[in-house]
Amino acid sequence: MLDKILVPVRGDGKGDNVLAHAAALAKRFGSHIVVAHCRARPEDLMPFGVPLPSFVRDQLLKQSYDLADEVEQGLRAELHALAMSLGLSETDPPHGGSATISFVEQTGRMVDVIKTHGRLADLIAVPKPDRDRNIGVNSLKTALFRTGRPVLMCPHQDTIPADIGAHLTIGWNGSMEAARAVALTLPLIGAAEKVTILSSGQGEPNGAMTSDLVEYLALRNVKAEVATFNSRNPGKGLLDETRAVGATLLVMGAYGDSHERETLFGGNTQTVVDEATLPVVMVH
Repeated sequence: MLDKILVPVRGDGKGDNVLAHAAALAKRFGSHIVVAHCRARPEDLMPFGVPLPSFVRDQLLKQSYDLADEVEQGLRAELHALAMSLGLSETDPPHGGSATISFVEQTGRMVDVIKTHGRLADLIAVPKPDRDRNIGVNSLKTALFRTGRPVLMCPHQDTIPADIGAHLTIGWNGSMEAARAVALTLPLIGAAEKVTILSSGQGEPNGAMTSDLVEYLALRNVKAEVATFNSRNPGKGLLDETRAVGATLLVMGAYGDSHERETLFGGNTQTVVDEATLPVVMVH
């Protein structure tokens, strides 16, 4: 089951959208959401490379602590209000069976917060990266490559579908990453009212066929349809076909090539990361 969803947040203005996506899934599955706030270290807020007298440094350090406290209190109040508006009840520890939420705080870097709390989560929800502003890139990368868990990438949406994942698509090319994506998202797949497998016919040599996946899911009482598409860019094809069939969620393997290579030279996963307008669950 989808029992625990991690939502790592910091004061970048993207937490509200991610929490709303997580809340929609939590209501469908009776999940518990853990909001992990990354609190800036006061020393990281100090001027870098500037020699200061000790009394000035002490004063600035105190001001940095006060600023971190102010940011923490403001963000927590904002998230508490949002959680209530989303119909989430706060509880710690979780009791299961209903959509609940709890808050934890960790001082340090966002990548460390994700590693600490993400490895025992059933799903990690992060914002869609903004590469132009260099926001969220490391969060997605860490969640994918350093936790071993499924990652829900949340683009900005004015309205989050209440039935998110009721109809989902699976990007399938027979690769190891695609197989891991299916295996680690079986709770999502099993609960879907409709599952559509998307295949461009450009599978990995000696990889599992689309028909094999249909049989694999049938063993779990999941009846999947198959939609084939032709596209010079399979990543864009996955997004286009997902919208065409009316699905609200895409499940796919991520970064068969290295993240660095795809970032520099392009690739199917990077296309999805850059162009997605609907939520995508990725597994590396």
